[in-house]
Amino acid sequence: MASSSSSTVISGGSSTDVDSETLRRNRVLSSKLYFDVPPTKVPLIYSSSYDISFLGMEKLHPFDSSKWGRICRFLIVDGVLEKNRIVEPLEASKDDLLVVHSELYLISLKSSLNVSIIIEVPPVAILPNCLVQQKVLYPFRKQVGGTILAAKLAKERGWAINVGGGFHHCCAEKGGGFCAYADISLCICYAFVRLNISRVMIIDLDAHQGNGHETDFSHDSRVYILDMYNPEIYPYDFGARRYIDQKVEVGSGTSTNEYLKQLDKALEVAGRTFDPELVVYNAGTDILDGDPLGMLKVSPEGVVSRDEKVFRFAKEKNVPLVMLTSGGYMKSSARVIADSLINLSKNCLIDLSSSSVKM
Repeated sequence: MASSSSSTVISGGSSTDVDSETLRRNRVLSSKLYFDVPPTKVPLIYSSSYDISFLGMEKLHPFDSSKWGRICRFLIVDGVLEKNRIVEPLEASKDDLLVVHSELYLISLKSSLNVSIIIEVPPVAILPNCLVQQKVLYPFRKQVGGTILAAKLAKERGWAINVGGGFHHCCAEKGGGFCAYADISLCICYAFVRLNISRVMIIDLDAHQGNGHETDFSHDSRVYILDMYNPEIYPYDFGARRYIDQKVEVGSGTSTNEYLKQLDKALEVAGRTFDPELVVYNAGTDILDGDPLGMLKVSPEGVVSRDEKVFRFAKEKNVPLVMLTSGGYMKSSARVIADSLINLSKNCLIDLSSSSVKM
């Protein structure tokens, strides 16, 4: 990655750039997305608004758009989480989104056709845009609010989990792959301004390459990107691959043991190379054996072990960690994520019963 301190998202140089940077900073400072969360709540963020349902059309995409709610229900039924301890985020406003996105890109989302292409559900193109905003983009904006808030909570409590988010195919100017807003880039830009953080590590372990944040932080040395992905599947973004600091390619059919071995090596290198003040962990479950899009062969136990390794990495470095659930295209994903969070709790890497213990 280039050593310049500017980036596609945070530019600098001309007076126009300085003006736009001041405007961006003011937007972050005036945002309502950061709010004080009482200690009675745990740093786990979710809203029933996350779940997407629009005339059954959501079934035309392999993504399980009710995954987020089912994760929380499993945790509540299993007795490890009380419903009233969950943090509900605010919806990201237009001003919030403009911190990263251009006005032109946000206007493009007023076309149902454009949204249908981004979320890969062609019939959405014929729906009135007001319905698309309400049923598709509003849930996404709530999840963006959750990802942004998660950084604040992680800084305060040591860790935070947004039971959603991780839209890593979206960058400032372009959406795709079921990702309409760049929540990871937004989360980091807010952390830079509001949390006095200047070094962030993205650990992207979704099966797909995180080309969105790679594009946004293409020339920003404050952001270190470890991306472990299957190069044989979407998005084939060879341009964005140039901006990955640590690229770990795991081809179709990679087994659990091989995957975890590669991860151990990658985390060791990342820990030696970069000293983050915040870790953003994109924890996609599309690495699971049988996932129709990820094409890897990692067992449910392997996913649980993977998450534990990343949390231990952050704990050993005493660095706050934000976890996002990202991709996962099987109905079993929600159960696997819930089991992973239960395992993290059992190993004292998170505490879902009380928010008083810092990681």
